[in-house]
Amino acid sequence: MNDPLDDKALVAFDFDGTMTVRDSFTAFLAWRVGRARYTLGVLKLTPAILSYLGHRDRGRLKAAAVVQFLKGVPLEKVEAEAKVFAETHATRLLRPDAVATWKRWRARGARAVIVTASPETIVAPFARGLGADALIGTQLEVNTYGQVSGAFAGGNCRGPEKVRRLQEMFGEDVHLAAAYGDTDGDKEMLSIADEKGYRVFIGKPGGRA
Repeated sequence: MNDPLDDKALVAFDFDGTMTVRDSFTAFLAWRVGRARYTLGVLKLTPAILSYLGHRDRGRLKAAAVVQFLKGVPLEKVEAEAKVFAETHATRLLRPDAVATWKRWRARGARAVIVTASPETIVAPFARGLGADALIGTQLEVNTYGQVSGAFAGGNCRGPEKVRRLQEMFGEDVHLAAAYGDTDGDKEMLSIADEKGYRVFIGKPGGRA
């Protein structure tokens, strides 16, 4: 990948499971409150988890987790904590082969974008560290006091919503030079890409692929 690209070339990466070895949002929540409080919180989420087995709506399950762990917390506090989390966990979470591919596309002149179902607030420090041209993710709603309300400002950024958000940012005719993902929630995004990288990254931090 040494040839220069058209300056409009766009590459999109899913984040959790694609660029990382595990879900960054749940890892952040567990780190933020500690193991004991996180375990208790998950137990309190049992009704929502059981309900998910019926409706299979990941957005509803994620919203329940936001209510349980973040509702009422000032957004500025969450942002500050997310920054520390990224600084201390990036080397443990990011897949080296995914980062290498990201850097190769950047070296060719492509615009690299992270498109994730995780809250933008949590992924933003990682995106800044990678030098992302843009970050598109699920947005936490904030109340008039600047606190996380427990709801989302817009839809869960998954499936068709990923394409809709890309169109919103880059135009209705957006097309990707490449896209990378690891679940069925990425397939719509991959469908508008020339290079469709589905579950291609297997590297583990500090180890071999």
